[in-house]
Amino acid sequence: MTTWPPDAEGVVTLPSGCRVRGRGLARGPAEAAPAPDFGVYLTARVHAERWPSRWIAWPDFRLPRDPSEAMAALREAYDRAAIERVEVACDGGSGRTGTALALLARLDGVPAGDAVAWVRRHYRPRAVETPWQRRFVRTARLAD
Repeated sequence: MTTWPPDAEGVVTLPSGCRVRGRGLARGPAEAAPAPDFGVYLTARVHAERWPSRWIAWPDFRLPRDPSEAMAALREAYDRAAIERVEVACDGGSGRTGTALALLARLDGVPAGDAVAWVRRHYRPRAVETPWQRRFVRTARLAD
């Protein structure tokens, strides 16, 4: 089992105890923490890393181009976070990453109406930047 240390930068501990790291890609690789075992990258252009990952086409300040694909990737990240170091990242690390972390919180049992406030309290105060991202957190289908 190789999960994140609880005090690593950007690490969020979900209510179940699973940990996921959120970060901004524009800041470069997180040097202080070990590399993730799996990553989900939420960018407008293809993004790949040296470790197993999934790229989700997700333009800045918007929603994923394919919400079902995004939820499948986040479900995989959630499942893997129990035993692996998982990270979720976009360019800045707030809007799309915060939205994804709020959806992971929902998968972990946080009520839909509380997930944005939860991620803002546990990750970044300005996470989930736009009204449509907040609505997506509340209304996204967690399973197909």
